[in-house]
Amino acid sequence: MGTGITRGKALLAGLAIFGIGGLGYVAFQAAGFEGFSAGIAAQAVLVVIVLVWTGSYLLRVVTGNMTYMEQRRRFRAVYDAATDEELQERFAALPPDEQERLLRELGQIEETSES
Repeated sequence: MGTGITRGKALLAGLAIFGIGGLGYVAFQAAGFEGFSAGIAAQAVLVVIVLVWTGSYLLRVVTGNMTYMEQRRRFRAVYDAATDEELQERFAALPPDEQERLLRELGQIEETSES
C-alpha cells in the first residue's frame, strides 16, 4: 500500500487551495480591501504559499532529505550491520587454517615464502 498522492488526494489538495483562496478573499475584504484588491491580495498570498512549498520540496530533493531516502538509509544501515555481524560469526566458526587461507585470498595477509 503506497503513501503517494492519488487522484483523490490531488483533487482534495486543489479544493483546499481553492478554499484557502476564498477564505483569503473574504479575510481581505473584512480587512478593508475593495473587491478587486482583495482578490489580488488573496491570489498573491496563494502564489507565495505555493512558491514556498515548491521551494521547500526542491530543497529536500536536492539535499536528499526525502522520506523515501531517509527510510532507505535507515534500512541500509540495519542491513549492513546484520550482514557484517553474520559474516563475522561465520568467519569465527571457521578453523584457523581456513581463516588464514581466506585472508590470504583476500589479500589481507602477505604470502610468506617458506624455503
